[in-house]
Amino acid sequence: MDCLFCRIIKKEIPAEIAYEDNAALAVMDIHPRSPGHVFMVPKAHAATLLDISDVDMGALFSAVRNAAELIKKALGPDGFTIGINHGRAGGQEVDHLHIHIMPRWADDGGGSVQGVVHAAQQESIAAIAEKIRAARE
Repeated sequence: MDCLFCRIIKKEIPAEIAYEDNAALAVMDIHPRSPGHVFMVPKAHAATLLDISDVDMGALFSAVRNAAELIKKALGPDGFTIGINHGRAGGQEVDHLHIHIMPRWADDGGGSVQGVVHAAQQESIAAIAEKIRAARE
């Protein structure tokens, strides 16, 4: 496998690592959307959220929280936008799960996660909810 993020994790490719623990590391994004923008990658390779184990998922989100706490202490943002681009249609460019942590300031001109897409629904909310519930069976 020639995964860019796995190579960064193995330190084969240089990167600015802002946080690291046993399960994950936070890398400074080379195209930051805000000062302090990092992306957190699990050390265990998983292409998407649907491919990671429950144990690794828990450790990954603990690492996200820990990194956000450090960024808050270091830079003093007013908030964060934390998100995952999942699959090509969702904007994922590297096939290794990663979670963006973007510090936010009250006057930064950015929007919410809900502003990313504006696809009109053709079915009612109730009909879509029923399809999701039925998928459990």
